[in-house]
Amino acid sequence: MNIEELRDYCLQKPGASEDLPFGDQTLVFKIGGKIFLLVGLERGDRFNAKCDPERAIELREQHHEIVPGFHMNKKHWNTVAMDGGLKFSFLKELIDHSYDLVLASLSKKQREELGNIGSDLSL
Repeated sequence: MNIEELRDYCLQKPGASEDLPFGDQTLVFKIGGKIFLLVGLERGDRFNAKCDPERAIELREQHHEIVPGFHMNKKHWNTVAMDGGLKFSFLKELIDHSYDLVLASLSKKQREELGNIGSDLSL
């Protein structure tokens, strides 16, 4: 996966938007105003994604390409290398997991404002 494919995939997510809130070197993807993925534009070879804390530990133990989130809460975020060591489908699964976690954290009202995305989520 390269940075263009990453961007395209993130923006295909319902309600997703992109922004540069931390300057022109960090592209941020959000749902409902909350971040679900960040990628540095200078290198573009890794991204930060939210992750369930228990799963984050397992992923880090299983894949050397996944480490605690750089400049993030290391309990909830992973930095994932896009250097070819992980399959494209697995990278998409990690992005989906991050998006789903953030979507689930939104209020019912926020999800309704986004067009009932995730209306089947029970919170």
